[in-house]
Amino acid sequence: MNKGYAAFCDADRWFYDAPYRRAGESYPAALAPVPPGWRSHRSGDWLALRPDGIELPAQGWKIHLSATLDNAESLLAAVYEYCTARRIAFKFIPSRYLLHLRNAKYADRAASGKFITVYPADDQQCRRIAEDLDASLGGAAGPYILSDLRWGAGPVHLRYGSYTLRHCYDETGELVPAIEAPDGRLVPDPRGPVFQPPEWLELPDFVKPHLEARSAVTLTEIPFTVERALHFSNGGGVYVGKDTRTGESVVLKEARPHAGLAADGADAVTRLHREQAALERLAGLDCVPAVRGTFTVGDHHFLVLQHLAGKPLNTYFARRHPLIEADPEPAELASYTEWALKIHQRVTEAVDAVHARGVVFNDLHLFNIMVAEDETGEPSVALLDFEAAAHVDEGLRQTVANPAFVAPAERRGFSVDRYALACLRLALFLPLTSLLVLDRAKAVHLAAVAAEQFPVPRRFLDEAVEEILSGMPKGAPGDRLPAPAGPYLPVEPRQWPAARTSMTAALRASATPDREDRLVPGDIAQFATPGGGTGFAYGIAGVLHALAETGAEPWPEAEEWLLDRTRDTASGTPLGFYDGLAGTAWTLHRLGHRERALALADLLLSQPWESAGPDLHSGLAGIGLALDALGTASGESGLHSAALRCAELITSPEHRPTRAGLLYGNSGPALLLVRLYERTGDKELLIQAAQALHRDLDRCVTSAFGTLQVNEGWRTMPYLGEGSVGIGMVLDDWLEHGPDERFEQARREIVRAAQATFYAQPGLMRGAAGMILHLARTTTPGPGTEPEAIARQIDALARHAVPYQGHLAFPGEQMMRLSMDLSTGTAGALLALGSAAPGGRAHLPFLPPLRERAAAPKPVPSGAVTHRTIQEKKRNLT
Repeated sequence: MNKGYAAFCDADRWFYDAPYRRAGESYPAALAPVPPGWRSHRSGDWLALRPDGIELPAQGWKIHLSATLDNAESLLAAVYEYCTARRIAFKFIPSRYLLHLRNAKYADRAASGKFITVYPADDQQCRRIAEDLDASLGGAAGPYILSDLRWGAGPVHLRYGSYTLRHCYDETGELVPAIEAPDGRLVPDPRGPVFQPPEWLELPDFVKPHLEARSAVTLTEIPFTVERALHFSNGGGVYVGKDTRTGESVVLKEARPHAGLAADGADAVTRLHREQAALERLAGLDCVPAVRGTFTVGDHHFLVLQHLAGKPLNTYFARRHPLIEADPEPAELASYTEWALKIHQRVTEAVDAVHARGVVFNDLHLFNIMVAEDETGEPSVALLDFEAAAHVDEGLRQTVANPAFVAPAERRGFSVDRYALACLRLALFLPLTSLLVLDRAKAVHLAAVAAEQFPVPRRFLDEAVEEILSGMPKGAPGDRLPAPAGPYLPVEPRQWPAARTSMTAALRASATPDREDRLVPGDIAQFATPGGGTGFAYGIAGVLHALAETGAEPWPEAEEWLLDRTRDTASGTPLGFYDGLAGTAWTLHRLGHRERALALADLLLSQPWESAGPDLHSGLAGIGLALDALGTASGESGLHSAALRCAELITSPEHRPTRAGLLYGNSGPALLLVRLYERTGDKELLIQAAQALHRDLDRCVTSAFGTLQVNEGWRTMPYLGEGSVGIGMVLDDWLEHGPDERFEQARREIVRAAQATFYAQPGLMRGAAGMILHLARTTTPGPGTEPEAIARQIDALARHAVPYQGHLAFPGEQMMRLSMDLSTGTAGALLALGSAAPGGRAHLPFLPPLRERAAAPKPVPSGAVTHRTIQEKKRNLT
């Protein structure tokens, strides 16, 4: 789970939205009138103040100050007075809520702690400001800013970086913030959770003592070694190590003071002490880890725990859940059901043992349950991560929780754990309980689907539903109890065209035409870059494409909104197809707005587009496809030339993607090469496309079930955007022009990967909707693409659906909020269902419906491009 999505859930009940849009009380400094001769500017989380007539350098040493929730207001008041009196530019986080988010447990570690940024005019002023602020604020507490160098022991930190927002492409072709190197080139300005000044920068003398002090802190004096990190949060890391005195394997939990805040404001150190207290109260139970000791290094606190054998419960889904197969046998379903019921019983017994000691766990979920099996396969369980635990008499509310198991806000004490146990009953069969955050009535739907799929006692599921709905007010927004015999969804996705009408209504109902940043809500990526709400993957351009492809009524107001927002594009707007200018230009041309489309193409070509990465999502493959299509439509030969230059760049060895798949791997470049071959007839382009596809297939593995998936090292991926199904889409298109034995075998195995009975998410690029689109389009011969196979996937997609204002809608990534965009949400589901509808021809750009279905193998024509001839050509070239 990507924990970053949680921060985007507070501003809106139904959709992901920018945290700064949540109404909250601002600090007095944020409400104060702008001083005469100053200008203020709001940018995301920040409120900036700058004096008129002051010219600042483009980059240099800047000062960050951190703060706690308790001292932030007074610290801000002091810095505000200091900077305004001296006409020094600065910016700050304007509210307690936003500061809390910035320092929260799963906040961005690189940005965490930054409360105020001060912009000195030069190194001398930087030193003077740092010394002044340290002298006046040096005793103030604040979290260590990991990306910076701390000045002494107080809240003042230093970092060299850009003052103005400039961008360049990094070595992978990703658009990133930039600084200027001595030779004048823009180079990446790294902003990771470590102090990393540019290699070419000579550190000023006033910086060096603080760097030496930082380097002096080591782990050499403790009796433990660290072998590997399990994971990191903003509160610290969790590591596996050894006790050097006994050789015992241990887990070391790290806590940073004033960082990693929970909902109640408790920092990581406070929670670490809570965990220690809870585990000491539970000492002797075999279902919890034993405490082995504590120590402190610098100001970081560590708790040493017994290292329990086993694997987290969530990892067992990939290993044994039967719905990962296309058509599991009844015996498999029965065997899994027996195991799941046994696991739930063991977890219940463990929770009961914890409760018997008066402790509320408060954070039960699939990742915090360790499962071990003996030689006979008999499972045992243990509970992990007691940092949210408390004695029942304290009556504390839940402050740290997994969204799929979080209890309603009114619950306290043992009731919190009972709610999580009820969610576990459903999640063991359908791990979709994060949807309960949107609508607790979804539990009724999930229980009904689980009962249809598994031979699980209905009482087991009904008891879960009863516990989840307990205390739920009737008629509350989003918490509506369904009629006992009534359907949960307003329309089933298989009911086309009624489903199209319902989803289109949901899209329109979600629109916010008064907003500048977005018209329809989508993924949090809308807020990651300028222009995110206009783009193809996450913005209105992709929604308009889905509506047009599925024959929905035009939406002229949405087109006008897009035209208004593309008159002046913001600096830093990406250039790519799915994330930026190329995709928006292509969409506007398709909708009939030729002049604006060509103007955006000209703007794109005035940027350093040749430095972009090779991929389809953000890079040269998508840019080339858009420019070539615009060139054909407009007759502008220069656009064709730019597209061919894209092809030239992506075929050079230094431009090869490091990932696999349609959006980020070699299949995107292969798609460009295939389309250019079809226009130019240059067979070399087709050969190069095949070579690219072979590179992607080299990164795939075949499972025990005969499914081909992208191997990411720690998991395998079947999806349209980043998995094997996207590769299969391009294989189908390549095979329209010639045979290749490996490609034929691969696409059959990819079709099998698109037939699982369950996918964790509904989205087009990373979920069930992408499987529908592929199965409805592919020309792969053999089983798996029949109407009944596609219908099964449509029913699988329906499990994720949630009503929105009486209309059919779908959740986005992480399924904590709905999404209306093409890549992750309702527009993508609409496109997929439109491709599978009777007579449907809905498709993604540059992947049109294929001319033949289940085509017979073609004879090899003279000079055909086959896998064998490619190998021969490669040998001749070398």
